[in-house]
Amino acid sequence: MRMGVVDVGSNTVRLVVADVEGGVPLPVHTAKWKLRLSECVEPGGPVPREAVGRLAEAVGAAGVKAQQWGAAGPLAFATAVVRHAPNRAQVLRAVRTETGIELCTLPGEVEAELTFLAARRWMGWQSGPLALFDIGGGSLEVAFGRGRLPDFVASLSLGANRLTREFFDGPDPPTPAQLKALRRTVRHQLRDVAARIRWEGPRTAVATSRTIQQLARLCGAAPGRDGPFTQRVLHRRDLRSARDLLAGLPAAERADLPGISAPRAAQSLAGAVIGHTAMKLTGLTTATICPWAIREGVLLRHIEDGAAWWTDLTQHTDHTPAPPGATPLHIATPTT
Repeated sequence: MRMGVVDVGSNTVRLVVADVEGGVPLPVHTAKWKLRLSECVEPGGPVPREAVGRLAEAVGAAGVKAQQWGAAGPLAFATAVVRHAPNRAQVLRAVRTETGIELCTLPGEVEAELTFLAARRWMGWQSGPLALFDIGGGSLEVAFGRGRLPDFVASLSLGANRLTREFFDGPDPPTPAQLKALRRTVRHQLRDVAARIRWEGPRTAVATSRTIQQLARLCGAAPGRDGPFTQRVLHRRDLRSARDLLAGLPAAERADLPGISAPRAAQSLAGAVIGHTAMKLTGLTTATICPWAIREGVLLRHIEDGAAWWTDLTQHTDHTPAPPGATPLHIATPTT
C-alpha cells in the first residue's frame, strides 16, 4: 500500500510518497515546489490572492504526482504560515475547489505530537525520556515524553522566518541591539517550557527541520549525501560559534557557508539564536539531528491508528489562529 503526504510550509510545498506495509514508511518518491509564502505574507496578515493561486497549483501538482506513483488522494496539511492567516478558511476552500484535495491546518500542538512520534520511532526506545525541538519558519514546537506520544507539548511563535522579518528588517548584518532584542524575546517565550524540560530531565534531545539540519552541517555534521543513517549530533558550543559567525555576515555571504542554502540564508541567524537559546535554557549540551519529522509522523500515525484519527482530527479540531506570543503549555494524553 502506498500513501502520499503533502506538507505546505513557509517556503515550500513538499510531497512524500511512501510504501507503508510492514509498519514503516519507506519513501519511494519525493518532490517539492518552492512558493516562499512567508515572503508575501506579513506576520498575522492574510495570504494574498496571487499566492493562493500558486499554492493551489502546487498542491494540485502534488496530487497528480502522488497518483502517478500509485498513491491515493494525499493527506495534505499546512503549517503556521496558513494556520495563522485571518483568511485561512478562504485559502483552504480555494485549494479544495481547484484541486479536490482537502487541505487542512494542524494546530501547533498536534504538529509537535506527530513530530515527536516520528522522532521516537526513529530513535527507538533506547533513547529513553525524549525532548524534541522543531524549528519551523513560523513556529517552534517543543515536546517531551517517555512513551510513544509526548506527555506534554508546546507551540511557540518562534519561527526562524517570522523572527527574521520581525527583528532583522533593516541593516544587513543586523546590529548588536537587534540581536540582543531577539535573544531577549526568545528567552522570555521559552522560559516556562524550558523549566519544564529541565525538571523532566530528558535522557535524549532531538532536533528536526531543515533549518536545524543546515546549522548542524555548518557545525561540522556529515553532509546529506552520506545518507539518513549517518549519526549527526549538534553541540551547543558549536552552535554558539555558528551563531556568532552568522551574526557578522550579511545574508548573501551566509549562503557561501557549508550547509547554508540561499533560500534559508537570511533566517539562518534567527534559527541559530532559537536553537542555542533553547539548548542553554534547558541545560542540554547536545542534540541528535533526526531526519524524520512531521510528514513521517503523519504516515506513522495513519499506519498505527488507521484512517479514523485523521478524519476526526480534521473535522473536530478548532483551527482558530493563535494570538501573537507563546501558545499556552498543552498537556497531551499519551497513547500507549
